[in-house]
Amino acid sequence: QVQLVESGGGLVQTGGTLRLSCASSGRTFTSYTMGWFRRAPGKDREFIAGVSWNGHRTSYADSVKGRFTISRDNIKNTVDLQMNNLTPEDTATYYCAAHFNLGIIKSDALEYEYWGQGTQVTVAS
Repeated sequence: QVQLVESGGGLVQTGGTLRLSCASSGRTFTSYTMGWFRRAPGKDREFIAGVSWNGHRTSYADSVKGRFTISRDNIKNTVDLQMNNLTPEDTATYYCAAHFNLGIIKSDALEYEYWGQGTQVTVAS
């Protein structure tokens, strides 16, 4: 089992920044590719970003490319999401997720085996 706990959400003004963090415990952290997803009210869960087991490869949704940065610390067993230039369209519940390392970063939520409880991000206009 892998336990994931997100933190860092909150209320921010348009153009502001937030940094989300996800702490992992349980099985070996480096066995997993990590991802961030979000779900806005009335919308499906959306892949935002993913990072390979060693942090050397990343993948981003077009909607956040150039604004968000995913990173991981395999000593602290954490994965962070730095979010810059936020807009009201970024308002959502953000989830950290893990899938077993298969050498690729998956964007399909169904491929992820473990999920955190989510943290709310609200961007005011």
